[in-house]
Amino acid sequence: MGAEAVELLKKLIAAPSFSREESKTADILEAFLVEHGVKPKRNGNNVWAASQYYEDAKPTLLLNSHHDTVRPNPGYTRDPFLPSVEGDKLYGLGSNDAGGAAVSLLAAFLQLRRRKDLSYNLVVAITAEEEISGANGIESIWPELPKIDCAIIGEPTLMDVAVSENGLLVLDCIAKGTAGHAARNEGDNAIYHAMKDIEWFRHFGFPKVSDTLGKVKMSVTVIQAGQAHNQVPAECRFTVDVRVTDAYSFEEVLGIITKNVRCEVKARSLRLRPSGIDINHPLVRAAKTLGKKCYGSPTTSDRALIPVPSIKLGPGDSGRSHIADEYIHLEEIHDGIKGYVELITFL
Repeated sequence: MGAEAVELLKKLIAAPSFSREESKTADILEAFLVEHGVKPKRNGNNVWAASQYYEDAKPTLLLNSHHDTVRPNPGYTRDPFLPSVEGDKLYGLGSNDAGGAAVSLLAAFLQLRRRKDLSYNLVVAITAEEEISGANGIESIWPELPKIDCAIIGEPTLMDVAVSENGLLVLDCIAKGTAGHAARNEGDNAIYHAMKDIEWFRHFGFPKVSDTLGKVKMSVTVIQAGQAHNQVPAECRFTVDVRVTDAYSFEEVLGIITKNVRCEVKARSLRLRPSGIDINHPLVRAAKTLGKKCYGSPTTSDRALIPVPSIKLGPGDSGRSHIADEYIHLEEIHDGIKGYVELITFL
């Protein structure tokens, strides 16, 4: 299946699939499954299928990855939609994030879908809008899937196992003062109020530290204030990126923040929550027995939107995601298929 997986990935690379614009790659994925004797289901740009011998008495394992991509990095020196192989590298947009994982999961599913001796039923779902955490991705089809008990999320992890993942809170903050004329030293400068709160965000340390993810991290990333050089601003807006670990809930983090700052604080979304899995879960035990490294991932994925125990695992390197001239090693795809099959059959 390795060669077929590579050819499928080349087709996916050649079909632009920006988030919310994935219909062409969804067509390719649907046709690929049909060609292999599978009757897939589709909703929007999400494509999924269940193993042939599905037994209600067995738990079900979801194999999930995404086929949407970000837009090309401005530094590209190649055609991002022209799949090209040089040596052991396959170049192209989405090759690493997360095309390699997607085709490897599909190949593993096709190898195993007729096996009656597995401990789990298998459902493979290659979904849309992951890169923007969109509402028309994995969440939109969750009610249509069979009951899912646990999941493997295909993302580039060098085939190590992410047992936890940071959640993301984006905070819009507004510091308020009173407008006045700068020449007469009038007003109450909102920028100065914002500066005090920004210093708090910069230096505060949350006391609880995650075993796998470390500390909660907060970064002020955008600031906007003022209309004219001679007018004291009545309002200063700034944005804070908060990476929440599995040591805290979003509600706990927001409670601590609002008690310590003067500005108004509003979270854009509470969807991308931190996630973790019990170290005694069969997925983790199997991964450890097979010698895989377990770690905490600082990046978010659709794992945050999947309400069952899960791990993040896949070929490729997260450090190559979203870079110019993105690539994946062909050997990584072959190793990915082998690794997925080995883990699933070990369960």
